[in-house]
Amino acid sequence: MLGYLSSPFKWFFKLEAAGGLLLLISAIIALIVSNSNYSEIYFNTFQEYIFIGFNNFGMKLSLLHWINDALMAIFFFFVTLEIKREFIQGELSSVKQALLPIIAAVGGMLVPALIYIYININNPETLNGWAIPSATDIAFSIGVLSLLGSRVPISLKVFLTALAIIDDLGAIIIIAFFYAGDLSLKYLGLLLLIFVLLLILNRFEVKRFLPYLIFGLLLWFFTHESGIHSTIAGVLLACTIPHRKKEHDFSLLVKIE
Repeated sequence: MLGYLSSPFKWFFKLEAAGGLLLLISAIIALIVSNSNYSEIYFNTFQEYIFIGFNNFGMKLSLLHWINDALMAIFFFFVTLEIKREFIQGELSSVKQALLPIIAAVGGMLVPALIYIYININNPETLNGWAIPSATDIAFSIGVLSLLGSRVPISLKVFLTALAIIDDLGAIIIIAFFYAGDLSLKYLGLLLLIFVLLLILNRFEVKRFLPYLIFGLLLWFFTHESGIHSTIAGVLLACTIPHRKKEHDFSLLVKIE
Protein backbone atom coordinates (compact mmCIF):
# COMPACT_ATOMS: atom_id res chain seq x y z
CA MET A 1 0.00 0.00 0.00
CA LEU A 2 2.79 2.41 0.98
CA GLY A 3 4.74 1.54 -2.16
CA TYR A 4 1.64 2.14 -4.29
CA LEU A 5 1.09 5.58 -2.74
CA SER A 6 4.75 6.57 -3.09
CA SER A 7 5.09 5.52 -6.75
CA PRO A 8 3.73 8.85 -8.16
CA PHE A 9 6.29 10.75 -6.06
CA LYS A 10 9.11 8.47 -7.26
CA TRP A 11 8.00 9.02 -10.85
CA PHE A 12 7.85 12.80 -10.38
CA PHE A 13 11.29 13.14 -8.79
CA LYS A 14 12.86 11.10 -11.58
CA LEU A 15 11.80 13.80 -14.03
CA GLU A 16 14.57 16.17 -15.10
CA ALA A 17 12.17 19.10 -14.65
CA ALA A 18 11.11 18.07 -11.11
CA GLY A 19 13.35 20.60 -9.37
CA GLY A 20 12.25 23.44 -11.61
CA LEU A 21 8.56 22.60 -11.21
CA LEU A 22 8.87 22.48 -7.41
CA LEU A 23 10.70 25.81 -7.43
CA LEU A 24 8.05 27.54 -9.54
CA ILE A 25 5.15 26.03 -7.58
CA SER A 26 6.80 27.05 -4.28
CA ALA A 27 7.40 30.58 -5.59
CA ILE A 28 3.77 30.95 -6.69
CA ILE A 29 2.48 29.67 -3.33
CA ALA A 30 4.87 32.02 -1.48
CA LEU A 31 3.66 35.02 -3.52
CA ILE A 32 0.01 34.17 -2.85
CA VAL A 33 0.45 33.54 0.88
CA SER A 34 2.70 36.57 1.45
CA ASN A 35 0.04 38.82 -0.09
CA SER A 36 -2.91 37.21 1.69
CA ASN A 37 -4.44 37.53 5.15
CA TYR A 38 -1.88 34.99 6.34
CA SER A 39 1.09 37.19 5.42
CA GLU A 40 1.91 38.01 9.05
CA ILE A 41 2.11 34.31 9.97
CA TYR A 42 4.18 33.69 6.82
CA PHE A 43 6.79 36.35 7.60
CA ASN A 44 6.86 35.59 11.33
CA THR A 45 7.59 31.93 10.57
CA PHE A 46 10.78 32.91 8.75
CA GLN A 47 11.85 34.98 11.76
CA GLU A 48 11.53 32.03 14.16
CA TYR A 49 14.93 31.11 15.61
CA ILE A 50 16.18 27.53 15.37
CA PHE A 51 19.13 26.12 17.30
CA ILE A 52 21.24 23.44 15.61
CA GLY A 53 24.00 21.82 17.64
CA PHE A 54 24.73 19.85 20.79
CA ASN A 55 24.12 21.24 24.28
CA ASN A 56 25.69 24.72 24.26
CA PHE A 57 27.77 24.09 21.13
CA GLY A 58 25.98 25.17 17.98
CA MET A 59 24.32 28.08 16.21
CA LYS A 60 20.98 29.78 16.64
CA LEU A 61 19.72 31.51 13.51
CA SER A 62 16.35 32.49 12.12
CA LEU A 63 14.73 30.11 9.64
CA LEU A 64 15.33 32.70 6.91
CA HIS A 65 19.06 32.76 7.68
CA TRP A 66 19.29 28.94 7.76
CA ILE A 67 17.79 28.93 4.27
CA ASN A 68 19.86 31.81 2.84
CA ASP A 69 23.15 31.03 4.58
CA ALA A 70 23.16 27.24 5.04
CA LEU A 71 20.92 25.64 2.41
CA MET A 72 22.09 28.05 -0.29
CA ALA A 73 25.71 27.23 0.60
CA ILE A 74 24.91 23.55 -0.05
CA PHE A 75 23.22 24.52 -3.33
CA PHE A 76 26.28 26.51 -4.40
CA PHE A 77 28.49 23.56 -3.43
CA PHE A 78 26.73 21.19 -5.82
CA VAL A 79 26.43 23.57 -8.78
CA THR A 80 30.10 24.53 -8.40
CA LEU A 81 31.05 20.83 -8.43
CA GLU A 82 29.18 20.46 -11.72
CA ILE A 83 30.88 23.46 -13.28
CA LYS A 84 34.31 22.39 -11.97
CA ARG A 85 33.93 19.04 -13.76
CA GLU A 86 33.00 20.88 -16.95
CA PHE A 87 36.07 23.12 -16.63
CA ILE A 88 38.35 20.08 -16.18
CA GLN A 89 37.02 17.69 -18.81
CA GLY A 90 33.73 18.93 -20.19
CA GLU A 91 32.18 21.69 -22.25
CA LEU A 92 34.39 24.40 -20.65
CA SER A 93 37.71 22.53 -20.71
CA SER A 94 39.36 24.81 -23.28
CA VAL A 95 40.39 28.40 -22.55
CA LYS A 96 38.23 29.68 -25.40
CA GLN A 97 35.13 27.88 -24.12
CA ALA A 98 35.76 28.92 -20.52
CA LEU A 99 36.20 32.61 -21.36
CA LEU A 100 32.74 32.94 -22.93
CA PRO A 101 30.62 32.53 -19.74
CA ILE A 102 33.17 34.57 -17.76
CA ILE A 103 32.96 37.51 -20.19
CA ALA A 104 29.17 37.16 -20.40
CA ALA A 105 28.87 37.17 -16.60
CA VAL A 106 31.07 40.27 -16.27
CA GLY A 107 28.95 42.01 -18.90
CA GLY A 108 25.80 40.83 -17.13
CA MET A 109 27.00 42.53 -13.95
CA LEU A 110 28.45 45.71 -15.44
CA VAL A 111 25.71 46.72 -17.90
CA PRO A 112 22.74 46.63 -15.43
CA ALA A 113 24.88 48.39 -12.80
CA LEU A 114 25.89 51.13 -15.27
CA ILE A 115 22.27 51.61 -16.40
CA TYR A 116 21.20 51.92 -12.74
CA ILE A 117 23.98 54.46 -12.04
CA TYR A 118 23.01 56.48 -15.14
CA ILE A 119 19.33 56.63 -14.07
CA ASN A 120 20.11 57.47 -10.42
CA ILE A 121 23.20 59.64 -10.89
CA ASN A 122 21.47 62.71 -9.43
CA ASN A 123 19.87 60.86 -6.52
CA PRO A 124 22.47 60.02 -3.83
CA GLU A 125 19.92 58.14 -1.72
CA THR A 126 19.21 55.51 -4.37
CA LEU A 127 22.62 55.58 -6.07
CA ASN A 128 24.06 53.27 -3.41
CA GLY A 129 21.84 50.46 -4.68
CA TRP A 130 23.84 50.10 -7.92
CA ALA A 131 24.84 46.50 -7.08
CA ILE A 132 21.24 45.23 -6.79
CA PRO A 133 20.61 44.71 -10.55
CA SER A 134 24.03 43.09 -11.04
CA ALA A 135 23.03 39.80 -9.38
CA THR A 136 21.39 36.81 -11.04
CA ASP A 137 18.99 34.54 -9.17
CA ILE A 138 20.93 31.34 -9.83
CA ALA A 139 18.33 29.04 -8.29
CA PHE A 140 15.60 30.33 -10.60
CA SER A 141 17.95 30.40 -13.59
CA ILE A 142 18.80 26.71 -13.21
CA GLY A 143 15.24 25.81 -12.18
CA VAL A 144 13.67 27.37 -15.28
CA LEU A 145 16.39 25.80 -17.44
CA SER A 146 15.55 22.34 -16.07
CA LEU A 147 11.92 22.79 -17.20
CA LEU A 148 13.08 22.66 -20.82
CA GLY A 149 14.69 19.25 -20.24
CA SER A 150 16.42 17.60 -23.20
CA ARG A 151 15.19 20.31 -25.58
CA VAL A 152 18.12 22.45 -24.44
CA PRO A 153 21.61 21.36 -25.65
CA ILE A 154 24.02 20.32 -22.87
CA SER A 155 26.51 22.98 -24.00
CA LEU A 156 23.87 25.72 -23.52
CA LYS A 157 22.92 24.37 -20.07
CA VAL A 158 26.56 24.36 -18.99
CA PHE A 159 27.12 27.87 -20.39
CA LEU A 160 24.07 29.35 -18.64
CA THR A 161 24.84 27.54 -15.36
CA ALA A 162 28.45 28.76 -15.42
CA LEU A 163 27.28 32.29 -16.27
CA ALA A 164 24.80 32.29 -13.38
CA ILE A 165 27.39 30.98 -10.90
CA ILE A 166 30.08 33.47 -11.94
CA ASP A 167 27.53 36.31 -11.90
CA ASP A 168 26.38 35.36 -8.40
CA LEU A 169 29.97 35.05 -7.16
CA GLY A 170 30.68 38.50 -8.55
CA ALA A 171 27.64 39.86 -6.70
CA ILE A 172 28.82 38.20 -3.46
CA ILE A 173 32.27 39.78 -3.87
CA ILE A 174 30.70 43.20 -4.54
CA ILE A 175 28.54 42.88 -1.41
CA ALA A 176 31.57 41.77 0.63
CA PHE A 177 33.65 44.78 -0.44
CA PHE A 178 31.04 47.54 -0.74
CA TYR A 179 28.09 46.60 1.47
CA ALA A 180 29.34 44.33 4.24
CA GLY A 181 29.54 45.69 7.76
CA ASP A 182 32.61 45.23 9.89
CA LEU A 183 34.59 42.22 8.67
CA SER A 184 36.22 40.09 11.36
CA LEU A 185 39.93 39.71 10.59
CA LYS A 186 40.17 36.86 13.10
CA TYR A 187 37.54 34.77 11.33
CA LEU A 188 38.84 35.77 7.91
CA GLY A 189 42.23 34.40 8.97
CA LEU A 190 40.65 31.17 10.23
CA LEU A 191 38.67 30.93 6.99
CA LEU A 192 41.87 31.17 4.94
CA LEU A 193 43.61 28.63 7.19
CA ILE A 194 40.83 26.06 6.69
CA PHE A 195 40.83 26.73 2.94
CA VAL A 196 44.60 26.10 2.81
CA LEU A 197 44.12 22.82 4.73
CA LEU A 198 41.46 21.80 2.22
CA LEU A 199 43.85 22.60 -0.63
CA ILE A 200 46.46 20.38 1.05
CA LEU A 201 43.91 17.53 1.19
CA ASN A 202 43.29 18.08 -2.51
CA ARG A 203 47.02 18.16 -3.27
CA PHE A 204 47.54 14.80 -1.56
CA GLU A 205 44.43 13.48 -3.36
CA VAL A 206 42.59 12.44 -0.21
CA LYS A 207 39.64 10.43 -1.53
CA ARG A 208 37.54 10.18 1.65
CA PHE A 209 34.74 12.73 1.96
CA LEU A 210 34.68 12.90 5.79
CA PRO A 211 37.75 15.21 6.15
CA TYR A 212 36.29 17.57 3.53
CA LEU A 213 32.93 17.53 5.35
CA ILE A 214 34.50 18.39 8.72
CA PHE A 215 36.68 21.17 7.31
CA GLY A 216 33.76 22.31 5.14
CA LEU A 217 31.55 22.83 8.19
CA LEU A 218 34.33 24.82 9.86
CA LEU A 219 34.82 26.80 6.65
CA TRP A 220 31.11 27.64 6.56
CA PHE A 221 31.10 28.69 10.24
CA PHE A 222 34.17 30.93 9.89
CA THR A 223 32.80 32.45 6.67
CA HIS A 224 29.50 33.22 8.39
CA GLU A 225 31.24 34.77 11.39
CA SER A 226 33.68 36.76 9.23
CA GLY A 227 30.91 38.92 7.76
CA ILE A 228 31.15 37.51 4.22
CA HIS A 229 28.07 35.83 2.80
CA SER A 230 28.14 32.16 3.79
CA THR A 231 27.37 30.84 0.30
CA ILE A 232 30.99 31.53 -0.66
CA ALA A 233 31.96 28.64 1.64
CA GLY A 234 30.09 26.20 -0.59
CA VAL A 235 31.99 27.45 -3.63
CA LEU A 236 35.39 27.31 -1.90
CA LEU A 237 34.74 23.78 -0.60
CA ALA A 238 33.68 22.56 -4.05
CA CYS A 239 36.87 23.99 -5.57
CA THR A 240 38.97 21.79 -3.26
CA ILE A 241 37.18 18.47 -4.00
CA PRO A 242 39.69 16.41 -6.04
CA HIS A 243 38.96 15.43 -9.62
CA ARG A 244 41.43 14.32 -12.27
CA LYS A 245 40.80 13.59 -15.95
CA LYS A 246 42.34 10.12 -15.64
CA GLU A 247 39.93 9.17 -12.85
CA HIS A 248 36.80 9.60 -15.00
CA ASP A 249 33.84 8.25 -13.00
CA PHE A 250 35.85 7.20 -9.93
CA SER A 251 36.82 10.59 -8.52
CA LEU A 252 35.42 11.92 -5.25
CA LEU A 253 33.78 14.79 -7.13
CA VAL A 254 31.76 12.44 -9.36
CA LYS A 255 30.80 10.23 -6.40
CA ILE A 256 29.44 13.25 -4.50
CA GLU A 257 27.47 14.43 -7.53
